[in-house]
Amino acid sequence: MTVNDFSFTSNFWSWWIIVLTVGNILACWWLVRWTAKKRPGESKLGDVTGHSWDEGTLSEYNNPLPRWWLWLFYITMIFGVVYLFLYPGLGSYQGYLKWTHQSEYAKDMEAADQKYGPLFAKYAGTPIPQLAADSDALKIGQRLFVNYCASCHGSDAGGGPGFPSLSDGDWLYGGEPGTIKLSILEGRSGVMPAWGAVLNEQGVDEVAAYVLSLGGRDADADKIAAGQTHYTTYCAACHGAEGTGNTALSAPNLTDNIWLYGGSPGVIRQTINDGRNGSMPAHRDFLGEDKSHLLATYIYSLSNK
Repeated sequence: MTVNDFSFTSNFWSWWIIVLTVGNILACWWLVRWTAKKRPGESKLGDVTGHSWDEGTLSEYNNPLPRWWLWLFYITMIFGVVYLFLYPGLGSYQGYLKWTHQSEYAKDMEAADQKYGPLFAKYAGTPIPQLAADSDALKIGQRLFVNYCASCHGSDAGGGPGFPSLSDGDWLYGGEPGTIKLSILEGRSGVMPAWGAVLNEQGVDEVAAYVLSLGGRDADADKIAAGQTHYTTYCAACHGAEGTGNTALSAPNLTDNIWLYGGSPGVIRQTINDGRNGSMPAHRDFLGEDKSHLLATYIYSLSNK
């Protein structure tokens, strides 16, 4: 699709929305006016609909709506017209006030920063290890964690399948204060390639058996021996010859029985066969340096008590 085609399509749908919206308002106006109009020969009470009860002593009349009720319809339509003039709602028309949810959000954030910014800023110059001993700073960091991190890492920071625990001292990228803060600010993206096509089913089983043995778990001795050969060829470059991992490559330690996606034999085989893709979003634009400093302090304190 060319730029001109895209522009034409956008303009078409914009006008489509405008015509439908304006047309519906006008149609509602006409309908209310038409139903309220008195017809020639119509009695003051209106026409009898033909519905009657109690042997004809109680009849239903087609009376016009009360005037106050009609004015409610008119006021609603007038309100709609004024609203659509002031605010976006008619296709690509931005509205007289040029209101957008982005600008409203930015205004709210600016007001919040002016009010609460000094509270976060006063901790920004204190090194994280030193700040971890400040109970007030930790309370603020904990509230930030609950608001922005608990949905993935859990309210107790214990993690879950695909989301690492932040309290066990085991770090994919390193647990140094600066590294934790960098993870929050810039995010992380970890990829393990799928080896199923290279190793085939038997090879995957053998590597899985060897990985189990690295953590001191029982597995078939013949599979362990064959799996070690595969591991040395395909896995040691990232996870290390001893399986202790490499934080520079976010390759996890395979010897401590701490598993990001689960440590059952079936899950380990699935990880080897299909690979894994993990991503943590960057929070620099959202939280900023000062909030991230306090958040990193709280996370650092969890595994350095």
